[in-house]
Amino acid sequence: MNLSRPNSNDATLTFNRSKSVVPMSGLCSRCVDGCRGNCEVFKSTFRGREVIYPGPFGEVTAGADKEYPVDYSHLNIQGYALGASGLPSGVVAGPDTAVFPAVSTETEYGWDIKVKMKAPIFTGALGSTEIARKNWEHFAIGAAISGVTLVCGENVCGIDPGLELNANNKISKSPEMDRRVEVYKRYHKGYGELLVQMNVEDTRLGVAEYVIDKHGLQTIELKWGQGAKCIGGEIKVHELERAQELKRRGYIVTPDPTDPVVQAAYKDGAIKEFERHSRLGFVSEEGFMAEVVRLRKLGFKRITLKTGAYSLRELAMAIKWGSKAKIDLLTIDGAPGGTGMSPWRMMEEWGIPSIYIHSAAYEFCSKLAARGERVPDIAFAGGFSSEDGVFKALALGSPFVKAICMGRALMIPGMVGKNVAEWMKKNDLPKTVSAFGSTVEEIFVNYEAVKDLVGSSEIQNIPLGAIGIYSYSDKIKVGLQQLMAGARCFNLGAVSRRELMSLTEECTKVTGIPYVMDAYREEAEAILNS
Repeated sequence: MNLSRPNSNDATLTFNRSKSVVPMSGLCSRCVDGCRGNCEVFKSTFRGREVIYPGPFGEVTAGADKEYPVDYSHLNIQGYALGASGLPSGVVAGPDTAVFPAVSTETEYGWDIKVKMKAPIFTGALGSTEIARKNWEHFAIGAAISGVTLVCGENVCGIDPGLELNANNKISKSPEMDRRVEVYKRYHKGYGELLVQMNVEDTRLGVAEYVIDKHGLQTIELKWGQGAKCIGGEIKVHELERAQELKRRGYIVTPDPTDPVVQAAYKDGAIKEFERHSRLGFVSEEGFMAEVVRLRKLGFKRITLKTGAYSLRELAMAIKWGSKAKIDLLTIDGAPGGTGMSPWRMMEEWGIPSIYIHSAAYEFCSKLAARGERVPDIAFAGGFSSEDGVFKALALGSPFVKAICMGRALMIPGMVGKNVAEWMKKNDLPKTVSAFGSTVEEIFVNYEAVKDLVGSSEIQNIPLGAIGIYSYSDKIKVGLQQLMAGARCFNLGAVSRRELMSLTEECTKVTGIPYVMDAYREEAEAILNS
């Protein structure tokens, strides 16, 4: 099994010259003096630290491609020929009632004041990356009309060119945050919500105070980490003055834009970009509890927490402290992660992979529940893109998991829809799209559904990326209905771990899901012996 290929990857725009490669180092087995490239060592020789990141930075999202000994593909979904759980009260199960369109995919999360969603998916944090900024209308409107939650990520205010701070160095104006909130609110129809994430810098700048005082947001999310990296978020900027501005605002900026040597290299054209980094968080139970109390006093109705692929110790901290603090949702992200701004080798080689950390999360939640402690609602994240993955994760974490957080998979439809619009303007539709027609109405199967939702006069203001996200969400919903009906689960509360089987004994060891040849064995033997 190829677990990883260091030293060359399409993400870093590098490759090996030789067909024979040393497995551990990724170096060509025969490295020739005079080689014209282009492995990572070759490229790093003259571009140095730039090669740490996928590229072109700000124009791509990248997902790690390391293969793990066990992953979600090692689980299969059970199907049954009888029974029906989760139908509405009073409905008698039968061939005319237990049909897949009757499956409810609605879910909700929250300790006391619930948020309902039309499908059990929501976006990963769309924060200060250029991808998030330039596609925000597509992402925000798409999430709003799809009835799912949208997470506005960290550092949005901190990098806002129009940011204004008061005498206490707190936010008094952030046009970019204003734009993001207002776009989502304009099309929000009661399902899902917009929540804003906070890291160290966001807390210092007063993001929580700003979004509740100006916009009345009801939910704020504390950020411990994610599955892509174990350091704070980063972006790149290309102008010296912009890098200096971000350093003045308190960010870590490398190389140091105030260093005369760096300035000379920038003037020479050797240094073409600067990295803006967030600080590492330092959590403690006392500090976490105090912050939750502070945020509730500000008026937030819901507090959520996002944590990443850290050790089992940090996982236990998030679950236990989240339970004690009565947080409304805990999102647990697993490696390897997919993002637009993480070091490539870190994405490949850091952190507990999704199925491992999710299995541990179920185990830890079960231990608390067995002692009578209420567990916060849980969301799993980490590499999901299709309805089968959503079903498996909901089942693996049942009854604690209420939704699945999707990163790149919910961004791609927004970008594709946007690009279709651009291609149509230029009369340059690729065959992959023009095969379905030449007009918006012909190409987008859900165009009329969105038109019916927003109205004939408003449809002209809906960007095609938003219709793309609506279409993708609808695909997930319908596909999930089909899988759930096959497992005879007609609402999400009926989905349990019994709907899964492990294809390998190692998967059983990791997940606790029975091996395929053992699952339902007792029931089968009872029938044979009757």
